[in-house]
Order: sequence, then structure tokens, then C-alpha cells
Amino acid sequence: MSRLRIGYGEDIHRTKVGRPLILAGVKIPCSFGLDGHSDADVVYHAIADALLGAAAIGDIGQYFPSDSPDCEGMDSSIILKRCYSMVKVLRYRLVNIDVAISAEKPSLSTFVTDMRKNIAAALDINVENVGIQLMTNEGLDAVGEGKAIRATAVLLLERKIL
Repeated sequence: MSRLRIGYGEDIHRTKVGRPLILAGVKIPCSFGLDGHSDADVVYHAIADALLGAAAIGDIGQYFPSDSPDCEGMDSSIILKRCYSMVKVLRYRLVNIDVAISAEKPSLSTFVTDMRKNIAAALDINVENVGIQLMTNEGLDAVGEGKAIRATAVLLLERKIL
């Protein structure tokens, strides 16, 4: 098994009036949130999938199925931490992570610092090793029409040598 592993994760959820908007554990004041079985935090879900993918141990749907009553309303930080625990059992540590959040609205720039801090705290890494980019889809597709928010994550794992 290689000492370095790159992971990629992506998640998208529909917007829904009456739900809270939570991104990277930050509650964003907004008239809508994201629809999902858990709290629908697309940022944490994308990172969790990137972790599992880098370690080649599946995806979050295998461990946290959307039809499971145990996962209903679950705080996605729990999902993220459990996925990272599975990766650490294989002797990997997270080197760095880069996340792109695609949303037409609301404006997220004032929340980036808190999002980075939450990600770093959940994964026990230095905040300088967490990057976030914000983008819109210029009116194209469901994200551009404001019907969804998408997050993508790329990360690097390093296997500890015994």
C-alpha cells in the first residue's frame, strides 16, 4: 500500500425552505437549508467521502445509509469524525485538505474562517492545512439556479511507517 494517498469527495443537496443551512458545522443565517436525512452538511459529507476514498474503504453511504433511522437528523461532524477514525485505524494521518463550496446564494465569505476552524478541529489538524474556496455556478445547473449547494474535497493522507 502506498505511503501517500489522495482522496476526492463530492456531495450535493437540494435547498429546502424550513431547514437550517449548515456548512462545515457553521449555521448560516438563511431563509433555506439543505434537504437530507442527516443535517445535510455537504462540506463534511464531501470530506468524509474523500477520507474513505483515499483509504479505499468505501463511501459514507455504506456506513451511514440515508434510510437508517440511526442517521436521521445526525450531526455531520459525527459522520466526519467516525470516518476519520476508520482511516486512522489504517495508520493514516491527514496532511492537508482543500474544499470548494459551490452556492449561488447566500454569500459565504464571512463564514470561511469559522468553517476552516471547524474542519481543523474535527480532524485534529492545523487550520493552515485547511483550504476553502467559494464559487458560484454563474446561473448554470441546479446550483446556479439556487436549487442546490455542492461541495468537493481533495485531501492527502500519509501512512505512518512502523
